[in-house]
Amino acid sequence: MMFPLSVSDIGLWLAITAMILLITSEILYSLPEYSARLALDKKGLRMAALGCGLGFLVTVVMRVFQA
Repeated sequence: MMFPLSVSDIGLWLAITAMILLITSEILYSLPEYSARLALDKKGLRMAALGCGLGFLVTVVMRVFQA
């Protein structure tokens, strides 16, 4: 049975997720009066974004070595 998602699909999903999380993290850091009202872990959000970005880079390297 084949996996329905390719490496390109997973890489695209990781790239979009990382961008959304990084933009949200930067907005929360730049607006402290707004982020004080939200119960979000800003450092955890940034670490999740960096993890998604690192996962995207891994998929790019995988595609380079597959070609």
